[in-house]
Amino acid sequence: MEKNFDINQQGYSIRCKLLINDNDKQTRTFDNVVIVTHGFGSHKDTAGTVHFAEHLTSKYKNYAVIAFDWPCHGADARKKLSIPECMTYLTLVVDYARTELQAQNIYNYSTSFGAYITLRYLIEQGNPFKKIALRSPGVNMYESMSNHVSDEGFAKLKKGKEIQVGFDRKMKIDQAFMDDLKRFDVCDHEYFDFADDILILHGTKDEMIPIDLVRDFAENNVIEFVPVEGANHPFQNPNHMALAIHQIIEFFHKGD
Repeated sequence: MEKNFDINQQGYSIRCKLLINDNDKQTRTFDNVVIVTHGFGSHKDTAGTVHFAEHLTSKYKNYAVIAFDWPCHGADARKKLSIPECMTYLTLVVDYARTELQAQNIYNYSTSFGAYITLRYLIEQGNPFKKIALRSPGVNMYESMSNHVSDEGFAKLKKGKEIQVGFDRKMKIDQAFMDDLKRFDVCDHEYFDFADDILILHGTKDEMIPIDLVRDFAENNVIEFVPVEGANHPFQNPNHMALAIHQIIEFFHKGD
């Protein structure tokens, strides 16, 4: 079952989707909640998120999944992207899972840009998650985002102007946003304290985030790393996505 709802806090309206098993329609609280975050230019309503939730909630009881739109993505009302607002969104969704759903265990499954925000969150805000699964993580987020900006765009940013980036939906960014990405390089930080509870999956054919860079990041932090042969950045091949979903679900449930 899917239910759309908004978290209205601190002047924000975060567009969320709750995904649960049909047998839990009357259930209001869940011991285990997985928060799913999407990549840059994507949204909460992807088929991959639905498939993940269906597999998880059909196999294990007392699990719920919350997906939400980052600022300026999907159905979100904001027009200008900023890292601090992304961090606030994640905090408010975690708080919702803890207070409204009364989750005892909160998990995080994040992709690409969402994985960058999650890794940054661990360093700057602390770790509220029991386990974390990262698919195609944006460990070189500044370089990756720079690929979406033309030379003309960079010239405008340096003059203090805003530019528009994105795919189906365009959003505004400014020089402060790019500077913020450049200032926090995931690879400059250590994640040993969190490593045992993190799983990274990455495609060998990822065209946006080089697999060698992600493998080095995982090895340097002693994080479990699973290369997925032939998978591209969004894991478009259904078989690759099915493998990732299976690995993540078993990782979350292992030891429970």
